[in-house]
Amino acid sequence: MNVNALMDMTYGMYVIGTKNDDKNVGCFVNTVTQITAENPIISVSINKKSFTNETIKKNKKFSVSILSEKTDSKVIGTFGFTSSRDNNKYENVIYRMIDEVPVLSEEICGYAICELIDVVDAETHDIFLARVIDAEKTSNNEPMTYSYYHKVIKGSAPKEAPTYVEEKEEENVMEEKNQYKCKICGYIHDENKSSTKFDELPDDWKCPICGRPKSDFEKI
Repeated sequence: MNVNALMDMTYGMYVIGTKNDDKNVGCFVNTVTQITAENPIISVSINKKSFTNETIKKNKKFSVSILSEKTDSKVIGTFGFTSSRDNNKYENVIYRMIDEVPVLSEEICGYAICELIDVVDAETHDIFLARVIDAEKTSNNEPMTYSYYHKVIKGSAPKEAPTYVEEKEEENVMEEKNQYKCKICGYIHDENKSSTKFDELPDDWKCPICGRPKSDFEKI
């Protein structure tokens, strides 16, 4: 089976935010779906290992920040490739508290505030069914899709995401040489498409997605 075929399914890009006691908690997801129109209900799939998953079950409320094509890619790196269990993800991003949950403020399309209704077990993930109790469109920016993130920003899905593709399968579709891949987030520096060779990048250069140093890159 070639799971790369599933990449042609359309996905948005979102940050889920909630609160664990006095700590803001959040993660990146690409599987938010509106289920009903009247008294709108949405579904969100989150890996069972995620601290955000654990916190939503406790708090019963969360936010959905809808990312745009203008959203800094480092937001995805922060919320997609680090854990709120060990990090304060909101420390270096602009956000505001709405109905006691954090919402990103910079270069998003809009947000929704949701109350948990039910949790459906989906083996490795839980599907959260939640009612939207507040929502606002905050800009006319173009929503970021997973396709845009993958093809334009050159990022990959976090290992805990429903759309994650095994490393060995990704390598099967990468035939170009002179590519260097971040071992943390999967970003690729392609010398064939860049004016700067990887070895010529300054020593303090960092991955544009997750902010890791050159030492965390490997040649494909």
